[in-house]
Amino acid sequence: MKLYYAPAACSLSPHIVLREAGLPFEMEQVNLGDKTMAGGGDYRSINPKGYVPALRLDDGTVLTEGPAIVQYIADQVPDSQLAPPAGTLERYQLIEWLNFISTEIHKNMGGLFKPQLPDATRSAIEETLAARLGFVAQRLGAASYLSGERFSVADAYLFVILNWAPFVKFDLSPWPALQAFHQRVAARPAVQAALRAEGLIKG
Repeated sequence: MKLYYAPAACSLSPHIVLREAGLPFEMEQVNLGDKTMAGGGDYRSINPKGYVPALRLDDGTVLTEGPAIVQYIADQVPDSQLAPPAGTLERYQLIEWLNFISTEIHKNMGGLFKPQLPDATRSAIEETLAARLGFVAQRLGAASYLSGERFSVADAYLFVILNWAPFVKFDLSPWPALQAFHQRVAARPAVQAALRAEGLIKG
């Protein structure tokens, strides 16, 4: 398998999951500005959408969209328990979290990266984001992870989006449970390895 990624982008989520699952994989860095790949060529020949992540399987099939990719990875190694078995209520609850993170947190947090964002627009985004994160913090409570005490692909995704907060100057201090969650996930060996591989931490 080959993961097409950009450092610190949402592709960090499947990168983390690949390492948590212990699967062998290659990495190809993508320049999101000009859509070129580190090894040469136009990334749009791999993913016409032009954004990361994309996962090329050994048979040449390409999967796109992070929530789909992380579930595929988890299902390749059921013993990793990164996702509940397909067809169970717990699996649908995981999909619920992935959809919520994607549409309500990822899209809003990502919107804050836009340069010259009007103050009124930024305030509106921040207000919506605060409500959504407040919900997550309440649901998380004193639990270690979104589904309780077991790390899942949804936790990897949420971690990556929360990781953007300092870059967009969004303060997470009103939600200590989210800050503790972020620190807890950051300390996982697979997460440390992914961050190091993308040049986000040294060592």
